[in-house]
Amino acid sequence: MIRFQKVDKEYDNNVKALLNIDLSIHKGEFVFLVGSSGAGKSTLIKLLLKEEEPTRGQIVLNNMDITKVKSRRIPYIRRNIGVVFQDFRLLPNRTVYENVAFAMEIVGAHPKEIRRKVPMVLSMVDLSRKASNFPDQLSGGEQQRVSIARAIVNSPPVLIADEPTGNLDPETAWDIMRVLSEINGRGTTILMATHAKDIVNIMKKRVVEIHEGRLIRDEQKGGYGNEIASI
Repeated sequence: MIRFQKVDKEYDNNVKALLNIDLSIHKGEFVFLVGSSGAGKSTLIKLLLKEEEPTRGQIVLNNMDITKVKSRRIPYIRRNIGVVFQDFRLLPNRTVYENVAFAMEIVGAHPKEIRRKVPMVLSMVDLSRKASNFPDQLSGGEQQRVSIARAIVNSPPVLIADEPTGNLDPETAWDIMRVLSEINGRGTTILMATHAKDIVNIMKKRVVEIHEGRLIRDEQKGGYGNEIASI
């Protein structure tokens, strides 16, 4: 599904953001990506989204080497990846329905398919009653659920969640994690970058840790670190 092979990323000022990353993520896995700020988590995600290019190494997505593809192919690669951001990134002048529908419109989906699919995913994230609301009429948790609906409406095999609970209170954060777990249960591979120690420690999913650009830990049913969450 996803494979990084001996991937390095260096910037022009000789800053080494990633060093010799070897990582494989299989179909249907839920993987937490952890590490301190500046460790390299965001760089790894940007490489996967083709927002950055590796200095060395190979990146494979769905059996396709995406390391050296022409720019015109990048939009097609990105259709295989849904992304959920910490700051939601919703279109303020569009309703909940329109925000989700827009993700289908930009890939050329037929209007009939949009009318069928959008209500389905809004029901999945429990937002059917909010379809005609605008983002500023929603709570933070509701906005994040719209972001999730938008990310999955085109049925991507991979979902990247970049600090999806970072701006939410603990109770709302767990609501979001329940939604993500349900999506993963339907077969979507999820890579979630997070600093949420309690969530990582309680959920006991696979944990990949990056420190100063190096992959220092890859643990099945792992925790955030040495700290133990109080349950």
